[in-house]
Amino acid sequence: MRLFLFPHAGGSALMYQNWPAQFPAGWRVTTLDAPGHGTLAGQPPLSDGDALVAHHLDRLAPELGAGEPAFALFGHSMGALVAYELARRLTARGRPPVWLGLSACGAPRRNGPPVPARARELSDEELRRRVAQLGGTPPKVLNHPGLWRYFAPVIRADLRLVESWRPAPAGEPLPVPVSLFGGAEDAVVGPAALERWSGHCARLLATHVFPGGHFYFQDDLAAVARAVTHDVTEALRPASAPGR
Repeated sequence: MRLFLFPHAGGSALMYQNWPAQFPAGWRVTTLDAPGHGTLAGQPPLSDGDALVAHHLDRLAPELGAGEPAFALFGHSMGALVAYELARRLTARGRPPVWLGLSACGAPRRNGPPVPARARELSDEELRRRVAQLGGTPPKVLNHPGLWRYFAPVIRADLRLVESWRPAPAGEPLPVPVSLFGGAEDAVVGPAALERWSGHCARLLATHVFPGGHFYFQDDLAAVARAVTHDVTEALRPASAPGR
C-alpha cells in the first residue's frame, strides 16, 4: 500500500515527518510537496489550483502505471482540496485511489471554498496572527524576521490559490471510499462543515472527530494513524465481504 500525503497552505513534508513510522511495515508513506515548498523550495509557488493538480498528476504518473500497487490519498486543509480533485481526475482516467482521506477542510461550494479573509487584504502582522492561531507553524518561523520574510509569500500564494480556485462541478458523487477527519475545537472547519462532503461522496466510510483544533493530529498522531489504517483496510475489502 502506498499512502500519498498533501499538506496545508504553506506546509510541506515537514508536517508529516512522523507519519511513516505510525503505519504498517508494508506501507510506503510519501508526502508530495508543491512548488515553493519543502523539497521544491527553489521553485516559484503556484497560485492556481488547476496548475497545482496538474503538477501532482505529472509527479504521480510514474507511480500509477499498470501493475503498480494500490494507493490512497490523504490531504489536510488545502491539501484536502488537492487530494479530492486528484481523486476525481484519476478516477476519470480509470486509475482511482482505493481510499481518500479529507482532513480539516470544508467541501467545495459553487462559488468556491470559503476562507476567513482574502490573503491580499491581510497585513503582514494580521497574516502572522492568523497563522499562529491555527497552529501547525513553529513559533521560530513566525517570530524570526528572516524566516517569516521567506515563508509569508508562500503562505499568501497558497491562500490566493484557495480563494480563487473554482473546480469544475462534479457530474456525480465521487465513487472512491472517503473518510473525513477533523478537530472538535477547530475554529475554521468544524464537524458540521466536514459533513457537507457527504453530498460529494458516494461512499462515505466514516467521520473521525478528534480532540483538538485545526492541527488535531499533532496531539495524538497514533490514534489518527490507526483510524487511517482501519479505513484503508475497510476500503480494500470486497463489497460482498461480511459486515459490508
